[in-house]
Order: sequence, then structure tokens, then C-alpha cells
Amino acid sequence: MEGARLKAEIERLFDMPTEEARREGRPVFEEFKRQLNEGRIRAAEPVQGRWIVNAWVKKGILLGFRIGALTEYAIADRFRFFDKDTYPLKALDGVRAGIRLVPGGSAIRDGAYIAPGVVIMPPSYINVGAYVDEGTMVDSHVLIGSCAQIGKRVHVSAGAQIGGVLEPPGAWPVIIEDDVLVGSQCGIFEGTIVKRRAVLGAGVILTGSTPVYDLVRACLYRGTRDEPLVIPEGAVVVPGARPAPGEFARAHGLSLLTPVIVKYRDERTEARVALEELLRVS
Repeated sequence: MEGARLKAEIERLFDMPTEEARREGRPVFEEFKRQLNEGRIRAAEPVQGRWIVNAWVKKGILLGFRIGALTEYAIADRFRFFDKDTYPLKALDGVRAGIRLVPGGSAIRDGAYIAPGVVIMPPSYINVGAYVDEGTMVDSHVLIGSCAQIGKRVHVSAGAQIGGVLEPPGAWPVIIEDDVLVGSQCGIFEGTIVKRRAVLGAGVILTGSTPVYDLVRACLYRGTRDEPLVIPEGAVVVPGARPAPGEFARAHGLSLLTPVIVKYRDERTEARVALEELLRVS
């Protein structure tokens, strides 16, 4: 089913009462999910240098939850879980697809796209609607949430949380472009775009409403109600602090955590990031 027709069918089914959508929507949903799994449709995509959100794709994912039935799954009579029958574990042929899924408790939900060359260390979880592009490393204890868009050759370091968002359908998901290094224990949440080649130091927290101070360019970045927070290309971001407002805060010397851009990528930064390539090709 071509994209325009699939979109129209998803929109139609989404507006139906649940029981009606359940009776006639399963074939359309299965085709929708197949295209999600293949990376042919995405919750957000770049168009002429600008990202757009495909709200209808999020509606399709939400439709799957509505029409699905709660089901018990079991693997080798030991590992049991309970989820909607529309979203089992992703059927992955790692050898043919060129994907390394290292043993130790990782899970990928059906409807996530995993490109060739991706390495997934245990334990990690990748949710429905996520898009993980070629050569990316998903390190231990990483969450990649629903509809998050991860570019090529990204390293998502151990313990990082890439938030997911489904509702409202038009909300900005997390978008991380090519060649980004996400440091350990980072949290990147709804309404954030990290442009290509940026480096996020360990422990950086970003949301759509987080103020980010650029010490190099002497400016402030912040998302709005309609636009996401955008971290510039090549920015090196570390955790910082700023004074909390108000007399009480001043009297007690209180500060608020805030991300700070301390520089843009240089030769030393490139050498540090180049070490990550060894993990992808080894």
C-alpha cells in the first residue's frame, strides 16, 4: 500500500470507535507496522534540511494499542510477558540484517526500525516507532523510547535515556542526527533535536523547555510551544549550573542545573570520538 493511501486509511481508522476499528483495521495496521519495521515510514523525517513530524504515523502506533488484545507470550516456557498482540518482540534476523544483538536481556518491540551495522549491548530496550540508523552503538542500560529518531554512527553511551512520546500525535519526538556522541547517564527527552556531530557530556539533561547557554557564541537556546530545542551542529555540551532566582535562593546560595555549550568540536574532540569506532568494527 502506497504512503498516501496508507496515511488516509490510518487517519480514517483512528477516528473510528475502537470496536469498529478492531473489526476492520487489522490488515491495514499490519501493513503499517511492516513499513515501520522496514524504515519506509517514520514518526519524523528530514525534508529539505528541516525535520517534520508525521502525526499520522503516531496515530497508527496508537491505533495498534487500541485494537490489540492483551496476550501472554512465553519463550522456552520460562520468559513470560504480557502485552498487546499487536506489539510482540520484533522478529530480527541479525545475521542477514548485519545487526549485533549481544546476549544479556535486551528487547526490541515490533514496529522499531534497526538498520544494518547497529550494535546493541545488554540490557537495552528499543520501543515501537523508534528509528535507529546505520552504524549506531546502543550501549548497556540504554532506553530508546517510542518514536525517537537516531541517526547514523551515533554512540548512545551506557545508562542514557532517550525519551519517547506518542501523545499528542503532533508533539516533537527526540531527534539525534548523525555522528553524535551521547555521554553516559544523559537524559534527552521530548522536544529536543541534537544536530549532527554534537557531543553531549556525561549527565547532560535536555528537554524541550531546558535553557541551554552557549558560552562560545554568547547566546541562549530554548524550545517553544511550537518549536523544539535545537542543539547546534558540533556543539560540545556539559552539565553546568546557574543561580536560582529569588531572594531565598540567593540567601542560601542555591543553583539550578543547566546544560552549557563550552566549545565546538575540534581535533582533540575528534580523536576522543574516533575511539568509539573501534567498538563498532571490532
